[in-house]
Amino acid sequence: MLDVLGLEPDDECVYRALLGRPGSLAAQLAEQLEIGHAHVDKALSRLVSWGLVTRSAADGRFTAAPPAMALGALISQRRDGLRMAEHALAAFAEEHRAAMTGSSISDLIEVVTGVDAIRHRFLQVQQAARTQVRSFITAPFVALPPDENTAEPVAIDRGVHFRAVLDRAVLAEPGIIDDAIESLGKGVQLRVADELPMKLVLADSDLGLVPLAVTAAGEPGAVLLHRSGLLDALDALFETVWRAARPIELAGTGGEADPSVEVAAEGPTDLDRRILALLLAGLTDLTAATQLGLSPRTLHRRLRHLMDLAGVRTRMQLGAHAMRNGWAEVP
Repeated sequence: MLDVLGLEPDDECVYRALLGRPGSLAAQLAEQLEIGHAHVDKALSRLVSWGLVTRSAADGRFTAAPPAMALGALISQRRDGLRMAEHALAAFAEEHRAAMTGSSISDLIEVVTGVDAIRHRFLQVQQAARTQVRSFITAPFVALPPDENTAEPVAIDRGVHFRAVLDRAVLAEPGIIDDAIESLGKGVQLRVADELPMKLVLADSDLGLVPLAVTAAGEPGAVLLHRSGLLDALDALFETVWRAARPIELAGTGGEADPSVEVAAEGPTDLDRRILALLLAGLTDLTAATQLGLSPRTLHRRLRHLMDLAGVRTRMQLGAHAMRNGWAEVP
């Protein structure tokens, strides 16, 4: 657990043992932990040098320093080191951009071939992001499906902001709604477009990955773009599509297979809100019903009740009423 601070497993074991038994001798610790005396001596030496443990000059007994003070100091040192590394990264990136100015096309564009290579670059692009990752998501998935994107939660944890536009056809993919709900819960912003021109992943304004068609040899291909005029154009394309796309706001799960409760007296239920959100995002009745685990008949019945509740006669009027009154927003 403390390896991120530079402690080895033996160091952590000895330190935790001393927290419970202050004033212990090295031999006592070795016996208690069933670790060789040499390993305990090395661990104690390292812990003393870091200020995590103190040694009595009188009798050679060891005592752990208070964690809040000792470990807090180590954490602060690591944090300061990471901050310096971030400044160095910014400087290196600027040097790289300057070096790339006037570079040949081969220096700005890297051709990637094969599923494994594309998957590797897809994860690397997200790992390289410092502030934001933007993407166009279309089917079929070339690198890996959204639920297997291990780089996304790690990047979110370090403060990277994610925005994605989904091709409307993707919403019919099995499990995609559950994946969308999970991503929205983590703070990812999602929008839906009727049709996207390509697959795309952008890390800040520095890197872009564009999967291409299958090569003549039968392998999928992609291009990795470094900062350039072409990458600037893709940056602008994303923002244009993002502004025109429809936001999708979902939460929770479909839950019941065929619920009997239609509409709450005071307004739409959470399930009604999910139905409206999906239909406003462009899904067909059949696709929305499938994603929510409903029969088409139940979906139609709930829509009829919502129209009665809103006092409207057409789907278009219901959609307008839902948008005005926040019916499609699920908390």
